[in-house]
Formats: sequence, structure tokens, C-alpha cells
Amino acid sequence: MTTPTDARAAPAARAAGLTAAEAARRLAADGPNEVAARRSVRLYSRVLAQLRDPLIMVLLGAVALTLAIGDHPDSIVIALVIIVNTTVGVVQEVRADNAVAALSALSAPHARVRREGAVRDLPAAEVVTGDVLVLGEGDIVAADARLDEASALLLDESTLTGESVPVDKDVDGTLSAGTVVVRGRAVATVTATGPRSALGRIAALLDDRREATPLQRRLAALGRILAAVTLALCVLVFALGLVRGLPPGTMAVTAISLAVAAVPESLPAVVTLALALGARRMAARHALVRRLPAVETLGSVSVLATDKTGTLTEGRMVVQEVWTPEVGVQLTGVGYEPVGEVLAGGRPPAPEELAPVRELLTVTALCNDAALRPPDETDPDGRWTAVGDPMEAALLAAAAKAGCPSGKEPDARRPRIAEAPFDSLRKRMTTLHETAGGRVLVCLKGAPEEVLTPEVLRADAENLARAGEAATRLAGRGHRVLAVASGVRHDAPDPVAAAESGLRLLGLVALSDPPKPHAAGTLAACRAAGITPVLITGDHPATARAVADSVGLAGETDGRDLRVATGEDVTEGLIDDLTSVRVFARTDPQQKLDIVAAWRSKGAVTAMTGDGVNDGPALHRADIGVAMGARGTEVARQAADLVLTDDELSTVVAAVEEGRRVYENIRRFLVYGMAGGAAEILVMLVGPLLGLPLPLRAGQILWINLLTHGLTGVAMGAEPASPGTMRRPPRPSDQHILGGGAWQRLLVLAAVVTAASLGAGLAARSLGLAWQSVLFLALLAAQLGVVLGLRSRPLTRKNPFLPLSVLTSALLALAALYVPFLRTALDTDPLGGAGLGLAAACAPAGFLAARAVRTAFRGTGSTGTTGTAGLP
Repeated sequence: MTTPTDARAAPAARAAGLTAAEAARRLAADGPNEVAARRSVRLYSRVLAQLRDPLIMVLLGAVALTLAIGDHPDSIVIALVIIVNTTVGVVQEVRADNAVAALSALSAPHARVRREGAVRDLPAAEVVTGDVLVLGEGDIVAADARLDEASALLLDESTLTGESVPVDKDVDGTLSAGTVVVRGRAVATVTATGPRSALGRIAALLDDRREATPLQRRLAALGRILAAVTLALCVLVFALGLVRGLPPGTMAVTAISLAVAAVPESLPAVVTLALALGARRMAARHALVRRLPAVETLGSVSVLATDKTGTLTEGRMVVQEVWTPEVGVQLTGVGYEPVGEVLAGGRPPAPEELAPVRELLTVTALCNDAALRPPDETDPDGRWTAVGDPMEAALLAAAAKAGCPSGKEPDARRPRIAEAPFDSLRKRMTTLHETAGGRVLVCLKGAPEEVLTPEVLRADAENLARAGEAATRLAGRGHRVLAVASGVRHDAPDPVAAAESGLRLLGLVALSDPPKPHAAGTLAACRAAGITPVLITGDHPATARAVADSVGLAGETDGRDLRVATGEDVTEGLIDDLTSVRVFARTDPQQKLDIVAAWRSKGAVTAMTGDGVNDGPALHRADIGVAMGARGTEVARQAADLVLTDDELSTVVAAVEEGRRVYENIRRFLVYGMAGGAAEILVMLVGPLLGLPLPLRAGQILWINLLTHGLTGVAMGAEPASPGTMRRPPRPSDQHILGGGAWQRLLVLAAVVTAASLGAGLAARSLGLAWQSVLFLALLAAQLGVVLGLRSRPLTRKNPFLPLSVLTSALLALAALYVPFLRTALDTDPLGGAGLGLAAACAPAGFLAARAVRTAFRGTGSTGTTGTAGLP
């Protein structure tokens, strides 16, 4: 084990961090920075849990009853059904657990550490004692550590103390695993990891508790109602059998088997598996689901509140113009590559014109926490990348283009001694630097409306007005504009914010972040799916409008001018209805909360994108919090329900489609399973009235249930999305699981299956055939026809498992008639061509009925559904 003294090293060694070899040695000695994995559920525990299911316990009672009365064939069939159902349940549970575990591994937190002099992004589990943590706003502290450097550091320690008020931290203070950097930056040396840390476990950063989803709770309530109704009907079947003089033991077993077959007891397992596998499919499409209920909620999303930078735009800022009181210049180049030209009116600037530009860009390079990373040899694109804030990285690239000192040179010549970091309330950042003459250089950059004021600048009204006009003009062209100022002090003021007055205006920087090529198409897809896009950004209103116009956020059919509201408008109550606005600018975290709350109060299901620590409240408030995986903060990723690993807004649309598909498949299975169960009860009730004394034996009922609910039921969960899934409005969030016409379709299918099956049985009796075997095979064939008819595209090849499972079920049904062991156990008789023909004719009847009801009962659902919305 690594001792605490191992974490203390010489300052120079500590600054460079551990070597890769030493880190590997410590990781091997101390183990990963996480608690021991949660104990896996043992196989026998899973089996016992399945056997404790009420319906399975009823079947166990039926086995005991059939053995007691000497009905060994039925006892064998019932026992076989118990074994198969338990096996399927355990297998589905293991698959679901494995899917959720894989998702948890993908969403594990990361940490930035300095090793061998370079900052690296590692899984938090690989952090070891002695590692040098590099922390910034929004990071989660990966392990216990001692502070070596701290600048305006504010930590949320509520995970340890329960105290919601953040606390300040200074050099030589201690940090605890699991706490959150709310503001500032820091460098710290790890002193304890994993179970030896104060928090005790890094897994506390993840909320992976398994809980029933809202859909599962609704289905459980429906199941209780079905059980009560089914019990009453089965008691009626039992009583009618006794009235007809049938043996009580036989009727008791029949009633029990009917109760089990009538309720789709595999539904909870099918739902869990469908949600888990849906989440895995989303992960394959770059949408990482962190909470299983989000899968079903995604299908109901009606409002998508998105930010601008990196979501609708490339997120790769480029400085395009620099304005100074003396001259204005343009810069060329793409991305973060520090290569390009500085032009004044299309020509290289004269030395006296370039000097103020260089002074401004040098100040932006000093007042900066980002870095530029050269192309990696393994990167096929060979692009420079930003380490830190993209805007600050763009300022570094611009400084290099203008010939300013690059890399660490500005800091080496003017070392930073203090800072007031940028935050969403001050909207500016200030750093203090020691000069060669022993004085203090003040460097400031921020939003023009916060900097171009007499309180900050030493300038007359005319120059302030000129700068303000220039800022408005640049922002109107869609640029993000920063004002830059500097000053010299004899001593470093305390606090640093006290230096933010009497400064000299150096000029303005105009940065652009072009829209992503597919942004307009993504928003068009949202509107086609009934999802309203809303832009919420902290940028200037003119910038927000320019981006919204370029991506067609309001839609082509909106003829009126696009209204842009500001955060101040929201706070002052100048907007009567926040849901009438599609673009918000200059918003702070509280205003984002107000906007989300306004939409939710009107019944909308909201998805909110965010990447910063200040987006946490809005991500929590929204129905679906969406974080950016690549550029988002650790806090945002851990607070979100959905993490976009590719930072593409189109991935949200793909996730919504997946959520709708999962919900449709669950409803499709519910209609199919309940229609079959209702048909079996109706056959047992109506059959005796038509002269069929005991239409089906207990074993036959259970065999049908096994082949329909088992094989085909699971295969239905993999059905592809309907062609019109993303061309209709989202389902209302309060719609019943059997709403939207589902219960009407269920009743019609149950009636058709019952009529076709009884018709085949009666025809067989009139022809002198083994009518019970014909009825048994007909009832199963009709249900298999229904499952194929309920497919959105009957001939699709995207889910070959369903037709394969139908074929397997059909073969096993024939085996019940011709395999001697099964024929004896199920009490069936082999059929000739006529009997098989009567039974087989029920399959197309079920198929055609299912196809017909898909186009029936439209508009019978809740308000807001149209066309085939919610078709099972």
C-alpha cells in the first residue's frame, strides 16, 4: 500500500506529476480508486425471486393439486411451464443487469491529472495517491487531496456535510472525494483514494439505484386490476364446470391455469429488458442513458431547450475581428490552429497599426486558463484542439497569429499572482501579473455591457459610445464580442475585484462559432416530430438572433419576426407568457429554471441541454437533462439523464426516436398478450354454451401461454420503429398505457381470436374430428397470426427474431400433437389434413384482424394524438 508520505514530494516533482510507470505501480499496489463492486446477485437468489412471484406460486399449488388427484400429465406440463418461465425470467434479469452495468461503466466520472509534465484526462478509477489533480469549475474531486495552488476556489461539500452553502478553500487546505468545484481553479496532490478516502467510495458520484420506472409502476397497477378481474372470471369458470358435473379437481387446475395464462406475467421482465436494451441501442447511437426511466420519458419530449455554443454551433471559436480605438483588423485561419494572417482593410497592417492589436491580444493570452494542444499522431484529422474553454483557446490562437508571445512565455515574463475568475453573474475575468519593474499588471476581459462602463474604464463618454456602437455592430453580425482592458497598479489589490476600475480600454474581440452543418436539419426534424425547439444562451441578443435565423429555429412557416427575449426581461416579468418566446439571450441559471418551469406548468415534457456547472439546476428541473459528453463539465454529466458522447444535437432526436420505439413495442406486447389472455377466458366461458364441455385442458392452456408470451413476447421488444414515428406529435405524458385506442384494439382482437378458434372447434366436432386438439391448435395459430399482423412493417427484415420465434412456436405446437411424450402430457390427438387446415385457417384471420385494427380507432386516444400515434 502507498503510504501518506509517498504523496509528499519535492515541489518540482510534484509540479510534473507522477511518471506512467510509478502511477501503474501505485495502482497495482492500492487498487482502483473505487469501492469494491456491488455484490452480484447469486443465481439461487434470482431463481427464488422468480418462484416467489404470485402467479408462479399459484402454479406450484396447481402442481401439488394435480399430483394429489393423480393427474400426472398435467402436473408434468405445469412443472415444465414453471421451469421455462423461471429460466426465461432469470435470463432476462441477467441481461438487463448486464446492460445497466455496462451503461454505468460508460458513465463513470473522469479526472484531469498531471503526469510526466502533461495534463491528461483519465477515468477517476485510475487516479492514485500522489497524482497531481488539475481542477476547474464544474469538476468533481476524484480523491482526497491537499491543495498546492488555489485561485478563488469555492467547493460544494454537501455530499459529505449536507451543508448546501459552498465553502472557500485555500492553499494547504484539504479536498475530499466527491465534492464539487463551484468556482475557481486549483492544483492538488492526492493523499487517499478509494475506500481510504473521506467519502469512502468514488461510486457515490453515481446514482445507480435500481428503482421501478413510472411505466413499470403503471403496469404493476394495471396488473393488480387484471388479476382481480381474471380471478373473478376464473371462479366463474370453476363454478360453471361444477354445474356441468365435471370433477372439482380438474376444474380447479383448469381455473388456475386459465388465471396464469390470462395475465401476461412476463410483462415486467419484458419491460425491464426493453428499457435496458433500448438504452444500449441509444449508447450505440452516441446517447448514453444514465437513468433507465429516461428511456420511456424521451418518447414524450415535446420541448427541446438547447444552448448555442457547441450544440447548434461547431463549438470551435475563431477570432475574426479585433477592434481598437486606433484600428480594426481581420484575422484569417480555421479552428484552433495558430496559423493565419492579420489584415487591415485587406492588406498587412503597418507596425503602428499592429502594435495596439498585439497589446490587446497579449492581455487576452494572459487573462486566460486555456491551452492549445498540437495534433496527435493518432488523430486522422490532424487538428489542433482546445484544452479548456473554447473561447479562451481561440484567443490564444489569435495571439499567435499576431506574433504575440506564445505558449508559457507570457506567464513566464509576467507571472500570474492572483485572479478573479469568470462567473455567470459578473460576466468578466480579471488576472493580476507581476511585471519586471515590480508593479502589477491588471488584465480584464468580459461582456461589453459589463466592461464598457465608467465604473470599470477610465474613458470619456464619446469613446465609450464609440466602443458600444462597435460592439453592437459586431454582435449584430452574429459574433460573440469581448471587451478587453488593462491597467497598472503599484500593489496587488485585495480582493482582486477591487482592481476592476480606472482601467484603459484596449478594444474589442469578435469571435464566431459557425452553425453545425446539420443543425438546421436537426431542428426541422424536431418540428416534424412535434417537438418545439427553444434556444437559451448567455450570448448577446443579436448573436442569438443571427444563429437562430441561420439554423431556421422558428421554422419556415413562421412569417413574423423572431422575438428575442433577454434574461432581464424574464426577471422583470416583462414577458406575459415565457412559452411564446423561442429565443432567450443573456440568461443566467435562475432564468433558465424559470423558462423550464413555465413550459412544464403547461404540461410540456422538456429536454434541456447544458454543459456547465451552472446548468445543473436546469438539468435537474427538466424532465430530461442532456449533457455534452466531450466538452461538458463533470457536474453536468453526472447530473444529466442523457449524455451525448458526440456533442451532437441530432443525437437527442435519435434518442427520442428510440424512446418512442421502446414505448410502442411495450404497448404492442401488452395488446397482444392481453388480447390472447382474454380470448382464452372467452373460449372457456363461451365454449360450454356452444356444446364444448371442457374446451381446453390445463396443460394445453399453459402450453399456449408459454409459446405466445414467452418466445414471441420477448422478440416483440426488438421490433424497429414505425416509419411515421418521428412524423407525429409526442404522446401526452399522462396518457394511459392502454390509451390512444389500444384497449379498443385489444377487445376487437380478443373477439376475433375467440370467434375464429371456437369456429374451428365447432367445425371439427361436426366433422367428427378431435375437436379439442383442433381448438388448441387454432387458438395458438390465431395468436401467432396476430403477432405478425401487429408489426408496423410485416415484411421487414430488421427483426428476424420475431418471425423465427413464430416459426419455432408453430413447430412446438405441432410437436404437442405428434411427439408421443408431449401428446400424452397435453392430452392431445394427432390431426389429419382437415384438422390441420381448420386450425391453420385461424392464423390469417388473426393476421388480417391485427392489420385492420391498426387503422381503426384513430383519434380515440387522448387529446394531442393524431393519425397512428401510439399504435401498438
